[in-house]
Amino acid sequence: MPSRRELANAIRALSMDAVQKANSGHPGAPMGMADIAEVLWRDFLKHNPQNPQWADRDRFVLSNGHGSMLIYSLLHLTGYDLAIDDLKQFRQLHSRTPGHPEYGYTPGVETTTGPLGQGIANAVGFALAEKVLGAQFNRPGHAIVDHFTYAFLGDGCMMEGISHEVCSLAGTLGLGKLVAFYDDNGISIDGEVEGWFTDDTPARFEAYGWQVIRSVDGHDAEAIKAAVEAARAETGRPTLICCKTTIGFGSPNKGGKEECHGAPLGDAEIAATRAALGWNHGPFEIPADIYAEWDAKAAGAANEAEWNARFAAYAAEFPQLAAEFQRRIAGELPADFAAQAAAYVADVAAKGETIASRKASQNTLNAFGPLLPEFLGGSADLAGSNLTLWKGCQGLAHDDAGGNYVHYGVREFGMSAIMNGVALHGGFIPYGATFLIFMEYARNAVRMSALMKQRVLYVFTHDSIGLGEDGPTHQPIEQLASLRGTPNLDTWRPCDAVESAVAWKYAIERNDGPSALIFSRQNLPHQARDAQQLADVARGGYVLKDCAGEPELILIATGSEIGLAVQAFDALSAQGRQVRVVSMPSTSVFDQQDAAYKQAVLPVQVGARIAIEAAHADFWYKYVGLEGRIIGMTTFGESAPAAQLFEEFGFTLDNVLSTAEELLDV
Repeated sequence: MPSRRELANAIRALSMDAVQKANSGHPGAPMGMADIAEVLWRDFLKHNPQNPQWADRDRFVLSNGHGSMLIYSLLHLTGYDLAIDDLKQFRQLHSRTPGHPEYGYTPGVETTTGPLGQGIANAVGFALAEKVLGAQFNRPGHAIVDHFTYAFLGDGCMMEGISHEVCSLAGTLGLGKLVAFYDDNGISIDGEVEGWFTDDTPARFEAYGWQVIRSVDGHDAEAIKAAVEAARAETGRPTLICCKTTIGFGSPNKGGKEECHGAPLGDAEIAATRAALGWNHGPFEIPADIYAEWDAKAAGAANEAEWNARFAAYAAEFPQLAAEFQRRIAGELPADFAAQAAAYVADVAAKGETIASRKASQNTLNAFGPLLPEFLGGSADLAGSNLTLWKGCQGLAHDDAGGNYVHYGVREFGMSAIMNGVALHGGFIPYGATFLIFMEYARNAVRMSALMKQRVLYVFTHDSIGLGEDGPTHQPIEQLASLRGTPNLDTWRPCDAVESAVAWKYAIERNDGPSALIFSRQNLPHQARDAQQLADVARGGYVLKDCAGEPELILIATGSEIGLAVQAFDALSAQGRQVRVVSMPSTSVFDQQDAAYKQAVLPVQVGARIAIEAAHADFWYKYVGLEGRIIGMTTFGESAPAAQLFEEFGFTLDNVLSTAEELLDV
């Protein structure tokens, strides 16, 4: 029977061979962490290679995602649908083994990792989801939600500030089924980290409220096993296992050095490593007895079958809960949600309230929240300003995870990356909020939501210079353009309560990507609509006000500037001008409409167009062209009351009218 070291060496061999064949990659981390991975995956990890989406599987996250050949080797060896030929295509176009693990490309990869620190943040999200889902569904004698989240992370993840945000919160919430392995190899790209990273990492995590298991020899299987057993026994705190390892373990000349961090070892060094490890097999060659020891298909099937039997017993005693669990894990909305949400939108349209869109958002949450037990909301310490608390919210706590709202604290980046983990876990639709300007702190996690096509809902309030006296540090200018430029992200900036409700409905019903909902601090007037216009809001852009014939001028606006565009429409119409107002709450959704609809809203033959938005002006050239005009922001804001700022920067009726006259007289 192969020894543990021989089994770990299979990971090392596959990793160095794949990186060498690709002439690109990171062999050091997989070789250094192979012994840890062997113990975890063979002795503890609960998973089924033949059903990677089994609901109660343990989650494994490779936060140091540059070491992707570690997880690809593990998936291949344990029996996932990842063939040796897939490993040979490492880092090649359209392969199932991309340079960093990518969700949706490779069976068994739970999340996309690579931007350091976000993997451990996703792992916190997985563990949070497990704890909350268990509190909501488990019953005495029936633990249908009972799994661990394991994460590997290195010095780079520890140095990134997001690790502080999320690990601090994990300790506060007592995520006892989160086990993190710190690969303490002392090496990063620039060399030995002691020149720039001398933190007392164990003490740091102890201060967060974690159990910390110090000074584990990352190449001693029995020491690793004992550490994992101690981690699993601690149910009230997450655990950090500090593993001292040698990067590139087995490489006689490059092991322990930065040379093996992010570059192939080279043919000569690979030959020397094979000799040093006693690995007498060719490239990508794994002996049958080693494959047999790694194969987890039978054990995985047995684990899932045992859970299926327990779930059947649960369903017999709690049939409604079981059906609800299955619905939520499948990501399906309640059967009556669409109809009830549509009725609410119609009711909002009939009421015609003039309120801030952030308040309209809260009203919508109060209407939709009771329909959606899968909602898991939160705010980055701004609930009273973002208005994300609704009447049915119950905050989560260390000893009470049965709620539906997370007080994330001042952790915008951490909140957003945790929500990605929650969405990936399944069973929840997470939403979280901050001011639009602080989207900048969360930016890369928002991008990851879009990259992974996850239903994560971002609520960004205080959407323009209209927030006033807080000044340019808090007034967003370029953020809308940044969000709108993100592939697969739908960004909504509604002009009133009706568009706010439609934006929420659309974002909830969308199951193939995230949405950013942008709301105002100040009150916005209600806009009257007929039935067709009300239906067309969901198309992202529509004709709000129109003339009798073909327009000679089109005014395009969003959010608070719609009110200004309507005032200009009334004034210009009184002068006999043929004017149309187009409300465009979501440019990405409008862009997805068919050509005939887009032509009906923005006819190409009408070149006289003015875009009006209190955000970066340049974005709007795609809709007004070189012949049109843009009333927008080209500088940062100022500190003053909102009314003064709108006048200062040209968001006035007089400026719109003079711009229209100039354009029409050309």
